[in-house]
Amino acid sequence: MNILIVKLSAIGDVVHTLPSLAALRKRYPDAHITWAIEESSADIITGHPCLDRAVVSRRKSWLENLRALRNVRESIREIISFVATLRDRRYDLVVDFHGLLKSSMVVLLSGGRRRLGYDSMQELSGLFLNDKVYEDMNKHAVDRYLDLPRYLGADTDRPEFYIHIEEENRRRVEHLLEENGINPKDRFVSVNPVALWDTKMWDDSKFAELSDRIVGELRLKVVFTSGRDRGTVEHIRSLMRLPSVDLSGRTTLRDLAYLYTVSALVVTTDSGPMHVAAAVGTPTVALFGPTDPARTGPYGVGHTVVRKGLPCSPCFLKRCETRRCMETISVEEVFQVMRKKTEEIMR
Repeated sequence: MNILIVKLSAIGDVVHTLPSLAALRKRYPDAHITWAIEESSADIITGHPCLDRAVVSRRKSWLENLRALRNVRESIREIISFVATLRDRRYDLVVDFHGLLKSSMVVLLSGGRRRLGYDSMQELSGLFLNDKVYEDMNKHAVDRYLDLPRYLGADTDRPEFYIHIEEENRRRVEHLLEENGINPKDRFVSVNPVALWDTKMWDDSKFAELSDRIVGELRLKVVFTSGRDRGTVEHIRSLMRLPSVDLSGRTTLRDLAYLYTVSALVVTTDSGPMHVAAAVGTPTVALFGPTDPARTGPYGVGHTVVRKGLPCSPCFLKRCETRRCMETISVEEVFQVMRKKTEEIMR
């Protein structure tokens, strides 16, 4: 049996789909399972023991090149190669966890016989399916995705997260920590202050004050992480009185997973790294504003969400003139959560 999983992005969404991969493997132990994914998130599933292969799309790069009339021939060759690889197996089952137009194109190109997804017409995605289940948007994304393998008869009672961490990831992270004066066995807090939406961001000055209090009062070192946006971390650190470590932009996703594994705590915005931290089981303090933690909060036990619960929240807006839901979260309330969690860890 050949199965194709379609979940292209983003980091958090891919992490949320990991339990469904494990459930499908248990349901179909002898199947060959392929995952179609975009390159920005591919590192998360590389080496997963339940997965036979990943077919990686460079969709964003291809579109940028074609719009700019840059590297057109190379991009077209890569697109043709992607489609050829996607179609080199006859899929008995295609599961679309994404439910958008871009995933529907992959479903269509796959030529799969049974095409399962949600009973939704979002971006016309339902037109490309011949088997559908109800999408309960009141569930957490992890449980909502698990509805698909559950529909197929899979056991979904114990969601399993797995991110393959190799010795290379361990060595690289431990080297980065040691060159910044931190023994990997020391207790430290990872701080991820960056998010894709402006409305999910907390003030840099508040992150600076919080980090100073973590170092000064909790006696824990602070390690900053983020993707390519190093400017935010640099600005926060410039506002701090006490020393910290900046590893922003210096880790792969699997490096980041290991870094969070050896962190005592992670404090973060609502972002992909938040879901990575929750997936590896590190206690996570997540700051939420415009989105709904019941649907996309850190999954599992031991995590705490800090939010104000204003009448206008969740609004799911990427732009807001006031950003009151984030602006009204105080340093003191976040710090007290951090203090309590630190006391629990130290017991």
